[in-house]
Amino acid sequence: MATNPPSTPSTPLYRRLARRLQERIDAGTYPAGARLPSEPELSTEFGVNRLTVRQAVAELERAAVVEIRRGVGTFVRPPAVRVSITVDPRSQRFDLGSVHAALPAGSHGPGPGGDEGGDRDGGPDGAQDDGEFVVAAPPVTGAAEDAEAARQLGREPRELSRVDSVIRLGGRARAACSYWVPFGPLPAELVRPGRPGNLVLDLARAAGVELEYDWRAFGAVGADLADAELLGVPPGTALLVREGVSCTPDGTPALYVRRRIDGSSARFVLHFRDR
Repeated sequence: MATNPPSTPSTPLYRRLARRLQERIDAGTYPAGARLPSEPELSTEFGVNRLTVRQAVAELERAAVVEIRRGVGTFVRPPAVRVSITVDPRSQRFDLGSVHAALPAGSHGPGPGGDEGGDRDGGPDGAQDDGEFVVAAPPVTGAAEDAEAARQLGREPRELSRVDSVIRLGGRARAACSYWVPFGPLPAELVRPGRPGNLVLDLARAAGVELEYDWRAFGAVGADLADAELLGVPPGTALLVREGVSCTPDGTPALYVRRRIDGSSARFVLHFRDR
């Protein structure tokens, strides 16, 4: 629960009202799933006009605190549930794919091993639509992200193949992923839209190589229109970006990956001591 900064005379009235409503939500007066009082009810209670109430509720909606259901009412959203994905920087070397260990038991995905895993806080165990699924295999063009992949792999864009996927956990899309490899064309079955699998392992097998980590980095971006649609979030939503290069044992760059993860639903946890 975040602590609201104190209001000042310069704080807009609608924002002060939004904070009052947030305090009630935090205190449990309006629990998760509860319907907020109607605009006329809030207008009467707080002595403000309905436009101010509407602006205050819109502020809470932008903060993902409430959900406005047109013609039905405004409802308190449940707290964001995040999947914890553990990364052990001391012992992990081989890139076996980062999907399977984060998935609930019984879902799609390969067996033990990999760089990430840990507590599964989100969604029912064994959800049938959990896993990684191919979305498309778009052509590599002169787009900025394709150019960056070519730079990281030390190749020309025309030498690369690309495949995009989505990772679903707890019954909803959590991450949009893009992979670039310096070979092609990719097998038709591997890039069939909707195909489940572990694309890191699948691409390594298709290339006949073993992959090791070269580097990984973290950053953040606002969701563009494509990622917003894929992840079911509003455009501009903060996305955690995890990108990096995997190489063959002799150090040759062989895969560039860029994952965009809904920051409200997943987090990476690095452990530096034995557990």
